[in-house]
Amino acid sequence: MKRALLLTAMIAGTTLLSGCSDNEVGDVSLGVFTTKDIKLNVLSDPLVPGVTCHIASIEADLDFSDPSDSSISCRQTGEITPEMISAIDRSKSGEVVFKKSKSVFFKTMKIRRIYDPESQTLMYVSYSTKETSGSYKHSLSTVPLWGTKAYQMPTTPVQTQ
Repeated sequence: MKRALLLTAMIAGTTLLSGCSDNEVGDVSLGVFTTKDIKLNVLSDPLVPGVTCHIASIEADLDFSDPSDSSISCRQTGEITPEMISAIDRSKSGEVVFKKSKSVFFKTMKIRRIYDPESQTLMYVSYSTKETSGSYKHSLSTVPLWGTKAYQMPTTPVQTQ
């Protein structure tokens, strides 16, 4: 009895987690005989609001865990200023700007922003925190600062080979 109650609570919790997305902009069904859909979410970078990312990931409404695959595409959709770039974490590991639970078993999809000062590019990597089929699933998108107010003319020429 306790086991059945726990199972019911876990299924209800998973369904509620997957159904509560205020940033969902699209939902593509994978067919009549599956409970899996491709969910499309939009994310505006909280510190660099001139960047918008769209994330596609699979959600399985009646499973305990969603697949780890995801795809990300980020573009400049507004102004990017030097003040915005100075406010971000400029370490090599960057900072998490978005996370979403993908399982009742502690699997999370995260979006991390990392700044490449040499090429003056913002990198956004989408990744899963659990290994799946021998791999940590991930996807990368970049937003160059070229053409924005944040772009700094190089003091020394960039070396090419």
